[in-house]
Amino acid sequence: MKSVKISLEMAQKVKEFVAVTQESECEIVLKSGKYVVDAKSILGIFSLDLSKPLTVEIYSDNCDDLLAKLAKFAA
Repeated sequence: MKSVKISLEMAQKVKEFVAVTQESECEIVLKSGKYVVDAKSILGIFSLDLSKPLTVEIYSDNCDDLLAKLAKFAA
């Protein structure tokens, strides 16, 4: 498992983030405090507090290309 801190303060960034995660076959979750949602679910993401940094957890050992794509969302 790998984890990264990201920031999704604008709706356009959420849309771009979901497009990137949906391309991957890995299991990806977003955490905000005690809440956990599927990172491929736009409605799930909008249910989180987007004013604070979020933690992305990727459950795969072979996800370097995905991490490179997520770099633009780094907090």
